Amino acid sequence: MLQIIDNYDLSGSNTFRMKASCRRFISYDIIQDLASIRPADLTGPVFHIGAGSNILLTGDYPGTVLFSRIKYYDILGDNGDEMLVEVGAGATFDEFCSWAASKHLWGAENLSGIPGQTGAAAVQNIGAYGAEVKDIVVRLQCFNLETRRLEAIPLEKCAYAYRDSAFKHEPFKGKMIITGVLFRLSRSKGPNLSYKGLARAFTQASPKSPMEVREAVLGIRGAKLPDPSVIGSAGSFFKNPVVSPEDFCRISGAEGEVPHFDLPDGSVKIPAAWLIDRCGLKGASVGGAQVWESQPLVIVNRSGSASSSDVLALESLIINTVNERFNIILHPEVEHLGPGAEVKP
Repeated sequence: MLQIIDNYDLSGSNTFRMKASCRRFISYDIIQDLASIRPADLTGPVFHIGAGSNILLTGDYPGTVLFSRIKYYDILGDNGDEMLVEVGAGATFDEFCSWAASKHLWGAENLSGIPGQTGAAAVQNIGAYGAEVKDIVVRLQCFNLETRRLEAIPLEKCAYAYRDSAFKHEPFKGKMIITGVLFRLSRSKGPNLSYKGLARAFTQASPKSPMEVREAVLGIRGAKLPDPSVIGSAGSFFKNPVVSPEDFCRISGAEGEVPHFDLPDGSVKIPAAWLIDRCGLKGASVGGAQVWESQPLVIVNRSGSASSSDVLALESLIINTVNERFNIILHPEVEHLGPGAEVKP
């Protein structure tokens, strides 16, 4: 069923719990609903909100917000080892991770616990504990709002990169609406323990099932990250910066041992959480917004009534402080939506 609501309150549609509204809100249950949306229904810019778990609403949105309720699991192939399963874009991604682990299918378990819908996971190329969603994506089924047709977008056309994809940029942004994601899972692949923190959970014995890995991941996340149902946040706020070998040597020479990950092209990824912590910003606050004490990569709506200007001011403080000390500019992973969204160091 297609539902169109003008001047819709988005306060309950974002995990940061920012108070804002949009000019028009359109929700849909099936692909045919998308086909029935008229061009005149799409007032102003178009944004697909998903579960609102990776956005900061900086004010009222002057356009149309779309929301999917398309939920299904379709097994499209099974050769005994590999299974191809297509998941509706409106399905909760962590529920898919749980389903895959319960079927002893490897591939999604490291991504357990990340909030949001499956379609949004594919747009953002979510990642955690040594895995990214692109590692298991085969293709995306999309509805083209301009041509009014379904299109299959193969993995190689998604332009996946670190927390990025073609769907966050022109010409796909606001035009290609993901309706389903085809994943490739395996019964024999085995665990991915490339992330040191996860590997430490299995020093006694290697995990024998995806569910063991999922439970370990959920335990690690629960110990570090706030529950968005209790304290408003949007998860990891900043991307981990990638620096040149020369810059890494400069930083490690000044700071001593620096946690890092060597990339294939020779560049080095440094945890943004370490940089923020090193600057003494753990627990720092502006108004009702605060850097989470257990994981400084996260900004929370500590008071429950923080304004977007509180969050933006704290974001700017973090960016400027890290830049002054390390000559590294942090970039937000959380998408800013609304007026005054851009923060510059």
